Amino acid sequence: MSAEEDTAESTASAPRTAVHTRVSSSPEAPSDRRHVHGCQVRYADLDPQNHVNNVRMLTYLEEARLSLLRWSSPQGSPAAGPMVISYQEAEYVRPLQLRPEPVRVEVWATRLRRASVDLNYEVRDDDHVYLRARTVLVGFDPDTQRIRRLTDAEHELLGRHTVD
Repeated sequence: MSAEEDTAESTASAPRTAVHTRVSSSPEAPSDRRHVHGCQVRYADLDPQNHVNNVRMLTYLEEARLSLLRWSSPQGSPAAGPMVISYQEAEYVRPLQLRPEPVRVEVWATRLRRASVDLNYEVRDDDHVYLRARTVLVGFDPDTQRIRRLTDAEHELLGRHTVD
């Protein structure tokens, strides 16, 4: 078995973990405002060019968003209610390849309104940014299938991660 196959095999089942520490990052968002989630690149994430597939990169964003909105409550219960994506854009800055160390997905808010929030993301490591993205999330009521206002608790959570 080659070293590349061995690395691919060992990372294929590696868990993805949330990282609750803040790290230094670009000046647009102070590092103490960013939620940081670690993602292990898996062999299954690769496309035929040996880059992480563009759709898999969006899955990394989803995992980081869920880490922030669902699992950042100290009680272990969901920190935010149901939300849906009303808009999403992504800029693929450089190819991300299979590697032994996880990448960071950093998330922060820039516009917090009554019923929606803009979340910004960077998939990065200490040396490179691989993807920049933005999503607009809207509070959603699954029973009525309508937009809802964000709760005070959601505003408080997202406010801790908001950069003007």
